[in-house]
Amino acid sequence: MIPNLAEAVDFVAAVAKVVEGDSPHLEMRLAHGVLDLSLCTREDGLWVTRTDIDLARKIGAIAQANGLKADPSAVTQLEVGLDTAHEDKVGPFWSVLLTGSSDNKISDSVFDPTSRVPAIWFQNTRDHDIPRQRWHFDLWLAPEVADERIAAAVSAGGSVIDTSGAPSFTVLADPDGNRVCVCTAMGR
Repeated sequence: MIPNLAEAVDFVAAVAKVVEGDSPHLEMRLAHGVLDLSLCTREDGLWVTRTDIDLARKIGAIAQANGLKADPSAVTQLEVGLDTAHEDKVGPFWSVLLTGSSDNKISDSVFDPTSRVPAIWFQNTRDHDIPRQRWHFDLWLAPEVADERIAAAVSAGGSVIDTSGAPSFTVLADPDGNRVCVCTAMGR
């Protein structure tokens, strides 16, 4: 938590001095007393690299020196997956529609360079005549909170459909059968 805007500005200024040359890796968002920082390399997709990890350590030290506390259990990321046998046909459509450019389809995903819309990725599937669920969410959580969040979703009426990929991902369904994958970085 950032107690006030002035402290947030001071922290951001201190971070800017350290990451100046590596600023393309860093994104910041300030909302409701929370300052979210995200580090990733944007080369052929979004990847966490050694540079990002090193920057995260430097930023963590700055936060600690400023009396701020990180809350990695609050980290979430939402990706939207589309099951398709025709990625080559549907990918450019979604890239242009969501980002304004077909250049933002990288590998099996569409990434908005402004991070205003969630990433969309295309999961290869067999061609089929009968409609079935095609869209699904991948909710990325910190490993230390994934089990708790899964249990809460089950208590709220959901069900666990598949744990064979755990802890990398666990498939849940809402009461209507709509599926979502709860993902972590563990076991990948």
